[in-house]
Amino acid sequence: MKSIKYLSVLVLGIALLFSSIPVFASSHREAPFIAEMPKVDGTDFYLFNSYETGKEDFVTIIANYQPLQDGYGGPNFFALDPEAIYEIHVDNNGDAREDITFQFQAMNTLNAIPLDIGGKKVGIPFINVGGIGPGVKDNMSTNVVESYTAKVIRGNRRVGKADLISNADTKETVFIKPTDNIGDKSIPNYETYAKNHIYNVNIPGCSKAGKVFVGQRKEGFVVDLGGTFDLVNFNPLGDPKGGINQIADKNVTSFAVEVPKSCLTGTGTIIGAWTTSSLPKSRLFSKTSTFEKPVLERGPYAQVSRLSAPLVNELFIGLKDKNKFNASEPKDDSQFADYVTNPTLPTILEVLFGGAGYKAPAVFPRTDLVAAFLTGLKDLNQNSAVAEMLRLNTATPAVPAAQQKPLAALESDNAGFPNGRRPGDDVVDIELRVASGALLPTDQAPAGKLAITDGAFTSAADFDETFPYLKTPNPGKVASK
Repeated sequence: MKSIKYLSVLVLGIALLFSSIPVFASSHREAPFIAEMPKVDGTDFYLFNSYETGKEDFVTIIANYQPLQDGYGGPNFFALDPEAIYEIHVDNNGDAREDITFQFQAMNTLNAIPLDIGGKKVGIPFINVGGIGPGVKDNMSTNVVESYTAKVIRGNRRVGKADLISNADTKETVFIKPTDNIGDKSIPNYETYAKNHIYNVNIPGCSKAGKVFVGQRKEGFVVDLGGTFDLVNFNPLGDPKGGINQIADKNVTSFAVEVPKSCLTGTGTIIGAWTTSSLPKSRLFSKTSTFEKPVLERGPYAQVSRLSAPLVNELFIGLKDKNKFNASEPKDDSQFADYVTNPTLPTILEVLFGGAGYKAPAVFPRTDLVAAFLTGLKDLNQNSAVAEMLRLNTATPAVPAAQQKPLAALESDNAGFPNGRRPGDDVVDIELRVASGALLPTDQAPAGKLAITDGAFTSAADFDETFPYLKTPNPGKVASK
């Protein structure tokens, strides 16, 4: 009787633990500290050989920030943090250290548009006072103009050689970020307006021009979020029809770059990449806060967010080390090795769904997960580094959108995750199956051959087939006809 009571308590405890961490929300608020700073919270990272027609010689990299944006999130919406730096790092020689960094820094300029109120000029309290766009510099009715600079840094991100990326058409080095999608009345044709903010750019050290876009996009991650946190209130082994994408009405802010492959590769065709954000170490609050300086920030930068492969911090890193992981670099990932070689997730799933036929693999260390997340897969994207990076073999031919398989490499589509990650790769289902042993022999991991799913599906058809691939963001309001 005592043992039955103990087992019941154990099951309940593990179930509560499972429901208390953001398991399937990609990297949205995935660690206690970053949840306090949504402007610098990396949410998703994509790295893939460009499959837009005529772009076979390019790689596309997309780093998303600011999770779970509501289109109606006024009056201030989702401007970037001008004190932060947002970075994309590329390792091209297999040492888990950045060789190339794309660094972005935002600037928010207040136009302070006034209205004549009883003979006095009084500033308006809103982002805009009239229609915006479709032109890039149509700022007459925009109270806050968001812009940014982009640099390419070769070598160490802090002391390496840094050069400004410039507009290939105008030679300017300051780019305008489109205003967030306030609604159809403020921005009547947001799709055209946003496309006017895709820039052809000259990247120093690259023989061909690339592209850059920074702006709001429709959330591309797909998950049954409510069911997940209600003690996994769906059967991942059963009928998947009940799953819904509960964050389909959310937006994110994307940093997207299209770069010639020859500009990224080094000693071979395989690159590793990740994205980070950093803030000045010191912050001083003041009673005289202004628009330009709400707080005084100074000192060297401290990394506060890190992301490459999706769900790693959620599915594998223990709660006590989640903040530490966000502040760390791939070269130091040996400190987190136990979370990959001896993962807890499969055991938790067995406690919750063992009665439905789920059995966690009992093979340790989990060398299959080491290959998937820390070294790359043999004969596909493996390199010498043992580090958590999203790896891409740039020699793998891109697959057109109509022919892509949502389960990517699990369906013999080797141009997708974990060989990089495309927007339409169903990473939730892929990682659930890989964690359950999909890369192991059946006799060692029978659960790895189960069709495990959260029931919320995605594919390349849910995205555009041209840069920046992620869809036009949800508007705050659809105008009345």
